[in-house]
Amino acid sequence: MDAHEVKRVRATLAIFVADVFASVPRKDQRAKGDCYLRGLMLDGRRKSIQAMASRLPDGNEQNLQQFVNQSTWDPVPVQRRINERLLPLIGPAAWVIDDVSVPKDGQMSVGVAPQYCGALGKRANCQVAVSVHAASDTASCPLQWRLFLPTEWAFDSHRRARTTIPPEVTHREKWRLALDMLDTLAGWGMTPPAVVADAAYGTNAHLRAALSDRHIEYVLAVRSDVTAHPFDAKPVTPDRNGAIGCWPQPRYRNPAPSLSVLAAGLDPAAFTTLTWRHGSRGELRSRFAAVRVRPAGKAVERPIRAAASAQQGWWDGVLPDGWLLVEWPQDAEAPTDYWLSNLPAGTPLTDLVRLAKVRWRIEHDYRELKHGLGLDHFEGRSWPGWHHHVTLVTAAHAFLTEQRLSPKVPGPASPSIRSSTPSRTH
Repeated sequence: MDAHEVKRVRATLAIFVADVFASVPRKDQRAKGDCYLRGLMLDGRRKSIQAMASRLPDGNEQNLQQFVNQSTWDPVPVQRRINERLLPLIGPAAWVIDDVSVPKDGQMSVGVAPQYCGALGKRANCQVAVSVHAASDTASCPLQWRLFLPTEWAFDSHRRARTTIPPEVTHREKWRLALDMLDTLAGWGMTPPAVVADAAYGTNAHLRAALSDRHIEYVLAVRSDVTAHPFDAKPVTPDRNGAIGCWPQPRYRNPAPSLSVLAAGLDPAAFTTLTWRHGSRGELRSRFAAVRVRPAGKAVERPIRAAASAQQGWWDGVLPDGWLLVEWPQDAEAPTDYWLSNLPAGTPLTDLVRLAKVRWRIEHDYRELKHGLGLDHFEGRSWPGWHHHVTLVTAAHAFLTEQRLSPKVPGPASPSIRSSTPSRTH
């Protein structure tokens, strides 16, 4: 936004800040929040505090530094209020689990470590944050953030003290951080219509099981080497060897094939060409098939056996079934994408595809959050500073989303998925 546009929405922004930052106790702190949001939304290549203060008529670098890096205001109630405003407005089709990386120099920024950096496509020194977004075909917004702490930060007392990491915070895998966020949102009375994620998360059977345990429906991308039994495969119980000893557990006679093998064995007639949305270059379409399978592997079977044992029950060896969704473009030699889903058996193919593809929307989030609103421009190093900054960036993004979805400014129509005869892939 240029200076004229920021001035035009100044009064509306003040009302937004008064509501979203109502939990911030001091009036002068709320005023600094208003100033910081205007700095984030105002045009400018850099969104560091120094750069924003220089562009704002009421910008004071020292005050903004203190508000973000040293002030003790709690970002959690602010996040909750943003969610309360945005979820009904967006009407999400799904919540999306993802993560974002920010390359960093040095070793003292909180959570920084040599690790895979998606922004660079290689291993590099960076911070990684896991996020949950609400997404529909027309809008999306981040709901929660968790900064990933690599293992080396768990016991590094010097860097933890310098960056003021709370004692209870330690290393947790990214998929567990995603579950923590879903649990936090559930505690606020907010539950997802479905959860989607890329293969970095969906391939993890523990995450899929945890979502099912929480009665959360999902459509998760997975790698082609994930294994599953055909739906109609049945386990058999080996004969007992002698009159003593435990009865043998039932097991599947053949090893579970990979999803790529199952997909390759599908009848070509099983694939239907679907258009799932209209992109800037026309209709986005491809061929899809959905079949019921029984995901396999030790990470799937062991918890079921353990639960049966704990209850002194007998497990019949039958693995739970779910959907395998496969995308095989017309001009491709092999399937390109795979998803597993626990949606009900009667779910239409169009609904599975719509959810599998809704992830595209949050790319708009990241593009605006990083390049437009300075998500990755924060130069502070502390744990509180990082959480204050991402909360303020989320608030700025929420305000802009509300302006775009205002009844005075009609948003784009939400396209429906339909069957189609010709095929084109994107």
